[in-house]
Amino acid sequence: MRKRKTVVIYTDGACSGNPGNGGWGAILMYGGHELEISGYEENTTNNRMELKAAIEALKRLKEPCDVMLHSDSSYLIDAFEKFWLLNWKKNGWKNKSKDPVKNADLWMELDKLSNIHNITWIKVKGHSDDEYNSRCDKLATGEIKKHGGKVSSKENVKESNSEEQHREEPQ
Repeated sequence: MRKRKTVVIYTDGACSGNPGNGGWGAILMYGGHELEISGYEENTTNNRMELKAAIEALKRLKEPCDVMLHSDSSYLIDAFEKFWLLNWKKNGWKNKSKDPVKNADLWMELDKLSNIHNITWIKVKGHSDDEYNSRCDKLATGEIKKHGGKVSSKENVKESNSEEQHREEPQ
C-alpha cells in the first residue's frame, strides 16, 4: 500500500458586510512547494467564505492525502471536532432546533471531500502572529479589494457572525 502524501493547508475567509462581498484564500504546502489560491463572491457571508476556502483547497488535491488543515474559523473546525456535521447528516441536514442547517450546500461538498482525505482539523488564532493565517487573510481581503469592495475589520465581521454560529450548534 502506497503511503499518502501529507499536505498542510491554511485557509481563511473574509466578508465586507454580512452578507456582503466576500473573499477566501488558502495556501497549500507539500514537499517544499507552496500554492496560493483565492476567490471572490458577491452577496455572501463570512461563514460561507470560510467553508469555501477549505473546499477549494481540498479540491486542488489530485489524490487522497493526509491533510493538516489550519483555520481560524470555529464554525469550520467545530463542525468536525465537535461532531456537528455528523449530527446534521443523521438529522437530515437539520440542526438541534430542527431548522435547516445553514450553508448545507457547502457542508455537503465539504463532507464528500473529507471522506476522500484523512484530515486533521487545526484551530489557529486569527489575527495573531501566525504567518500563514495572516497570508490567507490578505488573500481573502485582497479579493474583496480587487473587486472594488471595502474591507471591514474581520473582528467585527466575526462578532456579527457569532449568533449565527451558535444557532448552528446541534447540542
